[in-house]
Amino acid sequence: MLLQVLGTAAGGGLPQWNCACPSCTGARAHPHRRRRHASLALRADDSHWYLVNATPDIGDQIEDSRALRPGPGTRRTPLAGVILTDAELDHTLGIARLREADGFEVLATAPVREALLERLRLGETLAPYTRIAWREHGPEPRPLTPHGSVTTAAVPVSAKRPRYAAAHGEDPGETEATDDPEATDDTDDWVTALTVHDTATGRRLLYAPALARWSDAFQKAVDDADCVILDGTFWDDGEPVRTRISGRTATAMGHLPIAGPEGTAQRLAGVRARCLYTHLNNTNPLGDPDAPQHALLRDLGLEVAAERMVIEL
Repeated sequence: MLLQVLGTAAGGGLPQWNCACPSCTGARAHPHRRRRHASLALRADDSHWYLVNATPDIGDQIEDSRALRPGPGTRRTPLAGVILTDAELDHTLGIARLREADGFEVLATAPVREALLERLRLGETLAPYTRIAWREHGPEPRPLTPHGSVTTAAVPVSAKRPRYAAAHGEDPGETEATDDPEATDDTDDWVTALTVHDTATGRRLLYAPALARWSDAFQKAVDDADCVILDGTFWDDGEPVRTRISGRTATAMGHLPIAGPEGTAQRLAGVRARCLYTHLNNTNPLGDPDAPQHALLRDLGLEVAAERMVIEL
């Protein structure tokens, strides 16, 4: 199984275009600190790759990965499709950038597909340009390509809907509750973790760029994995309030924090898998490579995913 990390930042990237916080200012002064929106490239077989989430940075991310570049034919591309872990704009806007393709697949849960087709009208918008084959992505492992050994499945982790997606039958602007970016309904399929299994080697990946709750099913996926790439949006639960980006804690915003008694670092310490954090918000001190929090993670056997990192399992 071959993976390439295409980006490791939360919505807005690092630096964020309208932000002059210390992290964003530091990233402008030191380009090596820059982080693109969180995404992953996954090799399905010898000639097909899938992106895990399609970010606003998708064009640069493809160009920056030799394996994803077109060729040898003029319009031949190894990119076969996109696997979505949620319907958030920073994970889906890049789909429109693929409109020059003859066609591609999008794997998504039913709520995510419905939000993109009915709320964003993505199908109608792109129909004059390209063909999108929508494939259901659920808890049962299914092969990505007919003759490949790589299967994927979805593990529900949150009922958090994106702000533009109202509850069924409601207008997103009707009430304050409906317009709430942390609004939820009765299904956890709005946000899922991705499990990848190479049946030829037995190796497994767990990718969860947004994690609101640590369920028994998620714990099993962690236990089974050889590599875990996890939500690192916020260092601690009070970070969003302390930095004044929100009146809500990290947990209330749908992201389990890294540090603290209930943080994910303590849960991951000692597991057999290689564990890395991704989806860092610009308020997270881990955006600074010299921050002492990196040493704290190293002491626990954990690390932060790097831009352009290649992982072979």
